[in-house]
Amino acid sequence: MFVFAAVLSVLLAVVGLAAGLPKALLKGSIPAQLQSPGGLSAPLVRFIGLAELAAATGLIAGLFWQPVGVAAALGFAVLLVGAVGFHAKSGDYANPETRGNAMAPIILTIIAIATAFTLVLAS
Repeated sequence: MFVFAAVLSVLLAVVGLAAGLPKALLKGSIPAQLQSPGGLSAPLVRFIGLAELAAATGLIAGLFWQPVGVAAALGFAVLLVGAVGFHAKSGDYANPETRGNAMAPIILTIIAIATAFTLVLAS
């Protein structure tokens, strides 16, 4: 069970790093899209990016101390639920052109919860 938990943790950590770094630095197209008119403020986008980086760090640390990994996975799940809400408010699920990208937070939320669950079982 630990191997499965480790694979999920590393997968989520890579996603958290890849998603969080551009937001924390406010560089690239994703932070720009999030800050579009009617979107999020720059400090909030940076905060989200830092939270994603913290989750990635916690997921890797959780491989050595499971309570940290469980907390990081659950925190990441909460952050992703917020992303689902943002996409729903923006109408991304109703638009066929944006629906695919908007599904990622839903899938990642399920993976984050599964990661927390497997870390608990592995300890």
